[in-house]
Amino acid sequence: MNEIFNKPYEAKEFEQDIYRQWEESGYFNPDNLPSRHDKGPFTIIMPPPNANGHLHAGHAVFITLEDIMTRYKRMQGYRALWVPGADHAGFETQIVYEKKLEKEGRSRFKMDPKELYDEIMAFTLENKKYMEEEVKRVGASCDWSRERFTLDPDIVVEVQKTFKKMFDDKLVYRGSRTVNWCTKHQTSLSDVETESVEKIDKLYYIKYGPFVVATVRPETIFGDVAIAVNPNDERYAQYIGQEIEIENPNGKLMVKVIADEAVDIEFGTGALKITPAHDNNDFAMSQKHGLPAVVVIDQFGKLNERTGKYAGMKIAEARTKVVEDLEAMGLIEKIEEYKHVVPTCYKCGTTIEPRLLPQWFVKMSAQNTIDWNISRQIVWGIPIPAKVCDDCNFGTAEDIDICPKCGSQLRKDTDTFDTWFSSGQWPLLTLNYPDGKDFKQFYPTDVMETGYDLIFKWIPRMVIFGLYLTGEVPFKTVYLHGLVNDEKGKKMSKSKGNVVNPIDIIEKFGTDALRMALVVGNTPGNDTSFSESKVKGYRNFANKIWQATRFVLMNSEGFDDTREPQLTERDKEVLKEFSDMKENITNLLDKFMIHLAAENAYHYFWHTFADVIIEENKERLKSENESDRHAAQHVLNTILRGSLKFLHPFMPFVTETVYDNLPGNDGKMLMIEEW
Repeated sequence: MNEIFNKPYEAKEFEQDIYRQWEESGYFNPDNLPSRHDKGPFTIIMPPPNANGHLHAGHAVFITLEDIMTRYKRMQGYRALWVPGADHAGFETQIVYEKKLEKEGRSRFKMDPKELYDEIMAFTLENKKYMEEEVKRVGASCDWSRERFTLDPDIVVEVQKTFKKMFDDKLVYRGSRTVNWCTKHQTSLSDVETESVEKIDKLYYIKYGPFVVATVRPETIFGDVAIAVNPNDERYAQYIGQEIEIENPNGKLMVKVIADEAVDIEFGTGALKITPAHDNNDFAMSQKHGLPAVVVIDQFGKLNERTGKYAGMKIAEARTKVVEDLEAMGLIEKIEEYKHVVPTCYKCGTTIEPRLLPQWFVKMSAQNTIDWNISRQIVWGIPIPAKVCDDCNFGTAEDIDICPKCGSQLRKDTDTFDTWFSSGQWPLLTLNYPDGKDFKQFYPTDVMETGYDLIFKWIPRMVIFGLYLTGEVPFKTVYLHGLVNDEKGKKMSKSKGNVVNPIDIIEKFGTDALRMALVVGNTPGNDTSFSESKVKGYRNFANKIWQATRFVLMNSEGFDDTREPQLTERDKEVLKEFSDMKENITNLLDKFMIHLAAENAYHYFWHTFADVIIEENKERLKSENESDRHAAQHVLNTILRGSLKFLHPFMPFVTETVYDNLPGNDGKMLMIEEW
């Protein structure tokens, strides 16, 4: 028996050495696997963690799940490829860096764009190194020789080529439309980057000529161009198509009365003021009816020069002042409390301001979707390879200098792509689409494992780009995991002080214990609660594996595994149960019921093998009947070695350490042993 088993198992003594051995073996790379790995490729593309900070519990979950899938398939004889990556995470990383600048008393708005870009790049690459080391600590058996970063030069080129192809195919266009604008971060956001928050605001009923209109935004009345009513509303039928005079604190205004089925007869008075430049629904209606858009709020969320004495006021202040003046004029009929849903910036919580801007849009063909705004007014990202005209808002992906529409000089677009534009191409980009050897061998991939919160943000975009560029969906199976909450089921957040750092847990209890705690009981698509007590329990399990191994080896002196054992009926029954359990775990893994496979493996080893089978055989191991003793040794060694194999995907470190130190295993590596 190897002397390492003479003392208790301490994960930190072995884990980093074991990982180094795995890396040095080269077997993370499917090209280096032994010849028995001939069942074809099995591929997972790692959702690239943001390279702007340390790992959190959610990262540890997906790394563990994907590693389990990869190790299982590798042991089964597949050429398993798991491609790691890191995400520049455009808007999110720039926000993280802006906070750093604020602490230093600096602002991105006072920096040269290239200087800011270079600083963020240095910051990101430094964090990327830490992040990668932490991924390794969780046991990821991914092929680091194929690691990709979303700003690798060849990836940038390929993303820009896709844009140009889409432009040529008339799938992207430059257009002026109201977009979701964050006045704090000074950039537009897509719908999936906003969060809907329920708020109670005031609903103001304003007298508008012969009408009374209800609005939560009286400060935008200076941009009103129409009053809309439902064509079936008999109260207003006589006014449809007319221009009427209305009054506001800045004077009198003529607006048109239009009829539109979109107007809810039951809301307010059934008459709506239409402000196309500052409301997404109003803008859509204005396009249908050929109405102009009058901008009265600037990019900073302040009223502009068109609003007269209110110019320079922030929205909230202007709202109060406008209402005061309307009341003084006798134009406020009543004010009510109104509960409604308001879009906010998902990073800072600022209420989104619809803003009319020329941007690049992807045409979306699905029902009930709006075209996807892919322009971002930030420096940290992949530049949009286009030229634009400031005079007429023309845009092109062609390399020309003069605007063919108005004759003005074109300039290079300074906007960058929405991160999801490049991330949507990630399965293709990581495999060196279109001509790479990996693309031809490993695409389409087998599994896309990610958080359920990305089902509408990321998954559809990957499918869209996969079908557009290759005609094939980029993955065969989607596995969604849930959020990791604290032990009371509450969402982890820095403000609550309940965030768990997986590396701290690993230092305390070992990686295998963390992995089991994150997987057992964690059903696909559901949130899971995390507690240290659960991790501690699985640390004890790692020790149980160690102790059971020690017992079997201590009682296997002189055991000859080449001899045919004389098995009892009970021995045959026990070995059949073991074979059935292995088949059960295999079936569960094939069905992606990873939580159940891990739980069954755990219960079998501890409560059947250690608690029952070992106990039953203790007296036989002392028997003077050499044949009976040999049969007992055969049973225990067979189940121990087999159990280490089916436990390996879940608990790779302790199982590899034990397996490599079993008699006769010199030079063997459990990671590539036959399942």
